[in-house]
Amino acid sequence: MKVIFPYLVNAKANGWWDEINLIIWGPSAKLAANDKDIHRQLQDVFDSDMTVEACQACTDAYAVSEILKGMGITIRYMGGPFTEYMQSDAKVVTF
Repeated sequence: MKVIFPYLVNAKANGWWDEINLIIWGPSAKLAANDKDIHRQLQDVFDSDMTVEACQACTDAYAVSEILKGMGITIRYMGGPFTEYMQSDAKVVTF
């Protein structure tokens, strides 16, 4: 919360990147579904016109797919899309 969300919002506001897509993986899916502080931070991301996706295998494993969908997060299997990002000219930043 003290690194990724401030970076994302500032990166978008300052035009550091044209397009920003946040991907939620692993146990972060459960945290994102259940933590109200993260809900507020995610709303800032949405308000800044960024996309948010979560790995369906992860969200299903933690039984939070419907919660995250209800928040406006796109749920899909990410193995293929993430590989495409890595093989393209896209920049991938991990925290």
